[in-house]
Amino acid sequence: MVAMANAASLNYKEALTKSIMFFEGQRSGKLPPSQRITWRKDSALNDGSDLNIDMVGGYYDAGDNVKFHFPMAFTTTMLAWSVIEFGGKMDSDLQHALEAVRWGSDYFLKATNKEDSIVAQVGESKVDHGCWERPEDMDTSRTTFVLSKEKPGSDVSGEIAAALAASSIVFLNTDATYSKQLLDRAKKVFDFANKYRGKYSDSVGDACPFYCDDNYMATKQTDNYYGDFVQQNIQSIGYGFAEFGWANKDAGINVLVSQWVIKDKSKSSPFVDSANRFICSLLPQSKQKSVWYSKGGLMFKPGGSNLQHATSISFLMIVYASYLRSAGQQVNCEDKSVSATPDQLITLARSQTDYILGQNPLGMSYMVGYGNKFPQKIHHRGSTLPSLSIHPQKIECGEGYNYFKLTTPNPNILTGSVVGGPADDDSFLDSQYNISQSEPTTYINAPFVGVLAYFNKP
Repeated sequence: MVAMANAASLNYKEALTKSIMFFEGQRSGKLPPSQRITWRKDSALNDGSDLNIDMVGGYYDAGDNVKFHFPMAFTTTMLAWSVIEFGGKMDSDLQHALEAVRWGSDYFLKATNKEDSIVAQVGESKVDHGCWERPEDMDTSRTTFVLSKEKPGSDVSGEIAAALAASSIVFLNTDATYSKQLLDRAKKVFDFANKYRGKYSDSVGDACPFYCDDNYMATKQTDNYYGDFVQQNIQSIGYGFAEFGWANKDAGINVLVSQWVIKDKSKSSPFVDSANRFICSLLPQSKQKSVWYSKGGLMFKPGGSNLQHATSISFLMIVYASYLRSAGQQVNCEDKSVSATPDQLITLARSQTDYILGQNPLGMSYMVGYGNKFPQKIHHRGSTLPSLSIHPQKIECGEGYNYFKLTTPNPNILTGSVVGGPADDDSFLDSQYNISQSEPTTYINAPFVGVLAYFNKP
């Protein structure tokens, strides 16, 4: 009960600032003078050189040094969507959020620069995962994996199109030329994804088992063509309603499209119906519930790195609540015994947010650098190894494991990173060996930026 009482002192503004700062710690390439996580230095400055193209930049998605474009694109999409929905609530953090979006969108312009060719990954995952090495020291293979007509990848291509399109909206009023460039490129990438269909993990075998999936579909409604496309193809893509993350966008599509149709109460919409089913699958008292909750109140779904679900689903709950509120509606579940008002959805999302920030049985903040008690031994190469400022000599591939095995706290604090989170009994083992619980990822943080912005000014 003492730990729970700490919620009253939660500082959403501080958490928002740090959640955005985290992305600076994940930057690849030439770092700008404004870099705030200063123990990180320039890295991977020759990416793309194997094909004589420039693929310098982008983000490392987690604690390794591979640039997987599928989760990176989802990260960029969610950062952009966070700004679109809640940028007005970010105050001084808005500029940093815009920089985070642009770091991703600039990179994806490079990845899609050649006609009918999309770069899907940089770096060999199996080789990279055999080393414990700072990104600044990397000497493993940096193979550039490219999609083509013969080797398609609708999933990653569609997500890159979404990232570019969403980013174009972000910069529409501040940099119209750049915004148009992003939108024009998004349309070309979308056409590539649609025309040459297939799973990118079939074309880029190196992606599995880390990032491979059977679902693909992501788009933004920019005109009637794309709205019609969603309507016509929704049944042919393994359509569902309760999943949302880097691998599956079903719930996100339903919530996003609902904003354009929810106000017309005279017509039934499959998107609104499915968005409502999604919400009903989350409500603790619902018979349709597809998640479960720990005794401390944290939402769980199958799979590792559970906080990716808590953050992304909380984002959708808040966004959908705002759409419902503007339409004067609430969610009524199919069993008729359960309903949810917009305020109740916000309360549920807040409970997940507060749990992550320390309102939990352990009194543990799962955001590194926030609060008095947070994970000290996260699974992250740059965090566990001394920085170049302290240890300018190169640390070889195998030598890095000497630091990995230390039991002392990591020397570098990856400020703002949200780790995979606790087990469903609310326990947490703070160890770099505990990958599913202790590794941070960009796709955990990206939707949390929007969540924290909302609660900064609800």
